[in-house]
Amino acid sequence: PRRPPPRSASLELPNHHRIPITWLAEHGGESIRFRTYRDLAPPGHVSQDMLVEAEAEVHESRLAATIIKKQKATGVFGSTLFGPSAPGVQGAKDPGSVAQHRRLIELGWPQSSRPFKLADRVLFRLLSRDPDPALLFEFRTATKDDPAAQEWVRDRIREAASAALGEGGNGEDPRLRGSAHRIASSVSQFLRSSLAEKPFVKVGKKTILDPDAYPPTWYSVAMLAAMPSLQRERAGFKDRLGAYLAKPAPKKAFVVQIGRRALKPRALLLGDPIEADRQGNAKDIPLALHYIELMARIEALDTAPVATRVLSRLLKDCDEDGVWHPKNLRSRPKATSKLSYHTFPLAPAGKTLQSRQVDVTFRIGLIAKVLGWDLDYS
Repeated sequence: PRRPPPRSASLELPNHHRIPITWLAEHGGESIRFRTYRDLAPPGHVSQDMLVEAEAEVHESRLAATIIKKQKATGVFGSTLFGPSAPGVQGAKDPGSVAQHRRLIELGWPQSSRPFKLADRVLFRLLSRDPDPALLFEFRTATKDDPAAQEWVRDRIREAASAALGEGGNGEDPRLRGSAHRIASSVSQFLRSSLAEKPFVKVGKKTILDPDAYPPTWYSVAMLAAMPSLQRERAGFKDRLGAYLAKPAPKKAFVVQIGRRALKPRALLLGDPIEADRQGNAKDIPLALHYIELMARIEALDTAPVATRVLSRLLKDCDEDGVWHPKNLRSRPKATSKLSYHTFPLAPAGKTLQSRQVDVTFRIGLIAKVLGWDLDYS
């Protein structure tokens, strides 16, 4: 059933949008063409033959093939789980196996195919917090002989694996459901506690996250966003989470003390992470779009003033056909964070104006559909 349009905390968003199906299919490359046909087009607009042909083109795309070539016989992509997004890890250049797995999903690679079957075996092992030291991946050396650090790392790994498996369509698997409920319970306990308001403590000259704090992360929120049944079962938790994420994130610098190591946080969410000016121009558009989509999927966008303001700005920059067309667009938006790698860009690089517009245009259309707005098509 269609959800009602959001009630913005600061702005009235429209409840309708036009999605340029033909334009996206023409300029988006293999993955956006397939995703447009599958996820955005109205019933009857695309024939089954067109959909099958578009999916086959994803198989031949360079963006997907580059990732598939990196997969090892063990199922992992590359040598790390988190790559540059890992806290405390220096010099990692590979995006990480979790990000590559999630990117293949976003690119539209068939989830019943062998690469996912191989990868899912590893991810399900990670859900169980398997004590095999090899499953600590890039954290193995850093956490050696440090049980507290290993415990913290396995929690983060379980969240990331849960997000990837949830986005891969495994939401009803009992192993994932069990893991998801444990994660939701831990975050919920944090949100109900006084630590949600005062999560930091001073240790000498350092500000650290309270050792008992278990705040949400990009991964735990993505997990919830990918599991509608979990949202229904944990409706109270979902509402508390949405309200918490709508608040401004703390600006003070802090670290996470893990055993004997102090790590810089990379995936924690202590509030709205979007940096934007008063007009809604986001510093990192790919990250902002990723966050807005997550908030839309957990039905919490109406409580988030910054995310709402950014979406409003992006919509104002769309032309009458729904194509994102800001003034003086000289290059495709670039991400300053690695956390949106799997979602942006989905289209091949190009020198045309359309190649700079297409990813944002597609993502705005997808968000509008998730929000349940009235949709027109061109």
